[in-house]
Amino acid sequence: MMRRRLLLTGGAVGLAVAGGASWRAGTSRAAESFEVTHSEAEWRKRLTPAQYAVLRQSDTERPFTSPLLHEERRGTFTCAGCDRDSFASTTKFDSGTGWPSFWAPLDGAVGTTSDTSFGMERIAVHCTRCGGHLGHVFDDGPKPTGLRYCMNGVALGFKPATA
Repeated sequence: MMRRRLLLTGGAVGLAVAGGASWRAGTSRAAESFEVTHSEAEWRKRLTPAQYAVLRQSDTERPFTSPLLHEERRGTFTCAGCDRDSFASTTKFDSGTGWPSFWAPLDGAVGTTSDTSFGMERIAVHCTRCGGHLGHVFDDGPKPTGLRYCMNGVALGFKPATA
């Protein structure tokens, strides 16, 4: 009887730990393969600590801290991890959330996965070239798509349009 209780308790604890780990982990892009890959040590050398935290560990920058939030020039927003063109400036809008927001990505530039971190379900957005976490997409954006791609500015770069 005692052995059975230990087995059941151990199993319950194991499930709780596993559930907690997946709750914290949130998203997984491990099954996908990407054109641009680096070791974790190489990523750390290539990226700033803030970029690494967001792009490689799915962190979120503090709202209203990115200079790209107020970037209004014509041009292209890129993935800071691999320089892939990701969003056209013509799709950028002020969502009032504190992060650069767009109503559509460039064709084929981003992928999505389910994100269950923080005990809620969201749709995470990542770069299709390097797998870097860019932000999340929500269905409360403007026309024509009704989507709000809420991106971490630290995960993006910007290339101004040339004449």
